[in-house]
This record gives sequence, C-alpha cells and structure tokens, in this order.
Amino acid sequence: MADQNIEISNTISVLKKGGIILYPTDTVWGIGCDATNADAIDKIFALKKRAESKSMICLVSDFKMLQQYVEEVPEVAYDILKHAVKPTTIIYDRPLRVAENLIAQDNTLAIRVARDPFCGKLIRKFKRPIVSTSANLSGSPTPKNFKEIDKAILEGVDYVVNLPLQKKGVKPSSIIKIGNDSTVKIIRK
Repeated sequence: MADQNIEISNTISVLKKGGIILYPTDTVWGIGCDATNADAIDKIFALKKRAESKSMICLVSDFKMLQQYVEEVPEVAYDILKHAVKPTTIIYDRPLRVAENLIAQDNTLAIRVARDPFCGKLIRKFKRPIVSTSANLSGSPTPKNFKEIDKAILEGVDYVVNLPLQKKGVKPSSIIKIGNDSTVKIIRK
C-alpha cells in the first residue's frame, strides 16, 4: 500500500523532529508524539489546554515493545490482552524509558498494544512508543469522526495523517489498572 507507506514515512519524519501529529488509532482520532520526547508531550498538553497532572496513553506495537517500557508486566495483563474483544489500555506500575511528564504522579503509565494495522506499522518503524490522546480540547467531548475535530486541534498539530477520514469513530478503549501485585481495577469499560 504505497499511500500508507508514504504516510508512515511522513509521520515518522515529523515525530523525529519533535512534532505532534493527528492520526487514526485503533479507537478514535488521536493526537500523538514521541513518548520519549518531553518537549513534544508539553506541546500536546498546551494544545489540548490540559493540566499536566492528567496523564495520557501511549501506544506500543506488540508485547515485546511493551516489555521494554514497563519494569514488570504482570502475567494477568497478557491474559487480559489476549482475550480482550475491544481495544484495551492497561495502566502499569513503574514505566521505563519514556518522558517523565508522561508518567502519572503515582508512577504509572497507561499503555495500549495497538491493534490497528497502520498504528502497528507506524510504531514498529518508529521503534518507540507514541502518545495517544483523544483529538479534543480538554473538557470537550471526544470527536466521533474526523469532521468533529476542533479547528484549533487541526491547526495546532504539525501533521495530519492523510488516510481515509471516515474510518474512525469507534469508542475509546477500555482502561484497566493492574498493580504489580496483580490487583485488577476497571477504570473505563
């Protein structure tokens, strides 16, 4: 798919320069950046007018990448992810190798293994996790499709991935918090 490969190349170029992107994820349209770049993460907080105390999700391409960014992935997380019928984000204790301003005050990080083919390929080729936060201003509803994305968001990102715009519009992911003691708490169904 040549168009997708061009989009991946263009997107990676922007991410490597510390830019922020608007891209289709396996759930909704998201604003993203390199999860290891604190300055880029600050740009997203500013664009969304979001308090830095509110954490964001990051996407990884597979279990192997997940293991590189979490000190210890509880065994129960693999079972949950293997059997999940919808995209599922898990909040892990003690994240590693990501920007400090991405980590919540309780030393946790929400990570989702991307199921979307475009996202998976983008993250694999970029070789780093990518931030994923809904494409809305803080306090506003999550856009159900590309047409609902606020003009301030569209103008505030450095790059808009040019893929079929009608494709997205599903609900945000489920969010589950798993402690290293294997305690499981449902945050969002």
